[in-house]
Amino acid sequence: MHQNPQPLTSTTTTTTTVAYAGGDERRGPLTMGQANMIRCILRDDPTHINIHDVWPVPEGTTPAAVTDALRALAGRHEGLRTTFPHLPGSAPVDQVVSAEGTFTVTVLDHTELPADPAGYAESVARAARAGRFALEREFPLRITLLTVAGQPAYVALAFSHAVADASAMAILREEFAELLAGKELPGLTSLPPVDLAAVEASPAGLRKSEASLRYWERILRTGPQEMFAEPRGRRPGTDEEARQLTLRSRRGGRALAGAARRTGHPEATVLMAAWCAVVAHRAGQDSCVTAVPSANRFHARVARSVTTTSQDALLHLDVRVPAFDALVSRTWGAVLNAYRHSQFDSVRLWEMIDRVTAERGSHFGRDVVFNDVSALPAPLLGTDAQDRDDAEQELVWGPPQALPTRLLAFTYRTAPQLHISLWAAPSVFTAEEAEGFLSGLVLLLEAAAAGDVPMEALAEVTGIRPAERGPDWLRVDGCWVSPDAVRETLGRAVGGLPVHVTEEPGPYGSAAGAADTDGPAGEASGAEPHLTAYIACGDTPLAPEEAHRALTALIPAAGSGVLAPDRYVIVGNPPTEPDRSDAWRRLNTIDEGTGRSRQV
Repeated sequence: MHQNPQPLTSTTTTTTTVAYAGGDERRGPLTMGQANMIRCILRDDPTHINIHDVWPVPEGTTPAAVTDALRALAGRHEGLRTTFPHLPGSAPVDQVVSAEGTFTVTVLDHTELPADPAGYAESVARAARAGRFALEREFPLRITLLTVAGQPAYVALAFSHAVADASAMAILREEFAELLAGKELPGLTSLPPVDLAAVEASPAGLRKSEASLRYWERILRTGPQEMFAEPRGRRPGTDEEARQLTLRSRRGGRALAGAARRTGHPEATVLMAAWCAVVAHRAGQDSCVTAVPSANRFHARVARSVTTTSQDALLHLDVRVPAFDALVSRTWGAVLNAYRHSQFDSVRLWEMIDRVTAERGSHFGRDVVFNDVSALPAPLLGTDAQDRDDAEQELVWGPPQALPTRLLAFTYRTAPQLHISLWAAPSVFTAEEAEGFLSGLVLLLEAAAAGDVPMEALAEVTGIRPAERGPDWLRVDGCWVSPDAVRETLGRAVGGLPVHVTEEPGPYGSAAGAADTDGPAGEASGAEPHLTAYIACGDTPLAPEEAHRALTALIPAAGSGVLAPDRYVIVGNPPTEPDRSDAWRRLNTIDEGTGRSRQV
């Protein structure tokens, strides 16, 4: 794969303007998916948020046939004729569908294509992602036709994420191929965006959104705040450059099919269970929290809609079961529950996230993302890999890209081979560990095809070692926490005042009533321990609420393992033995409390 278009042969560039006409002009509010993506488009680097694809053109196809097919797609799908009017500095609230208009096709004619033509086409499409789409006026596709001596070879496209996601690109790719083959496209069965927005705004749609917010809030209040909480980790939400690692494995395809037959569950469910098992095992967690972006197309009204439905389903799967078969059974229900709660008002979601994480004293980030697009009609393979089905098992490194998560996977195909691309943050996965992670996933599937796998045997079966934290890390409020990191961050938050952070038996504050007998303390009472922070304020007036507010402001950029204490105790001067918790406890208390609102 190339990062930038670098043709090895001479090219000629021309631009063709293509007129299209569709149905009626329409106007309506945004869908929840559009609003979610537009929020990102207005904020993020366009090379990260725009998306791209490459459509091979069959030999013998004329340029006119290509432009006719593109014209037909624009006329067929309202989403491609949609713009989002808004004033500078404001976000759109409406979408406008045009009845007619034009788009341009840039034709790059070559004397011959480079040695890796598919990779070259991919690089042209990727380069077109640069530059923000003008939402209020620009046609949402940037189209480049690559030709050789006038004969079309590839269409390289960049899409505005406001009108398309991976599923929509796959649908368009399939329909483009059918149009070039002379087939008549069937009638549309899924809703266009304006009608989808009306369904979402209906009383039933609003109830669904409210239920989704409640579901997310439960996970954010009780689940691990970061999956990869370990000394070498970084906070969720801090970008890293991660190289693409691609697995192609006939072994994996056979094993997945065999495990699905043996357990009686769909392949997608078995693969999700295996993914969650190895993620939680590697992270040393009791549960796996993973975002599943493609999950919200399971309903017929959006299954083949050319729009963006990019809203996460958030899967929270407890992996504390004796063996893998029980986890597969549990995964089926958990996935359905996540899918049902993947439609929500994204503005209200982030307001809730900000409120909950401030109260909990945590930081929410999309730490793990699993995107299974293998069921789409034309899987998005980046470059065309249809001729590489013979690999028993190969791992190939590709180009780097900015990664706002710790672990991102795309499953492109499951048969005849398992084809997964993985981006793993270098801060928590060395190159060898990333390769071992994908190889370990295949090993687990092979073992599951042969029989039930005890969960306690995952290290032996997969070869994946759990995170190493050391004895000073604690399980607090469902999260792995480093008291030393908390102390250092809180000390900075309160301007360098002396701070001591210690573990004390529960219940207290937001940890009240949380039962976890696996904790290193509090086992006798059955209550999970909590953290207490002692702050020696001297002559500086300080309230627990001020300390908590200052700490939570630093947490998003702090190191891994930082969770706000459940209790803040303000004292005058530090003890003569500042490393002894009992010495801090004997001091006179000036003020104490959770630092949270009274409702917590």
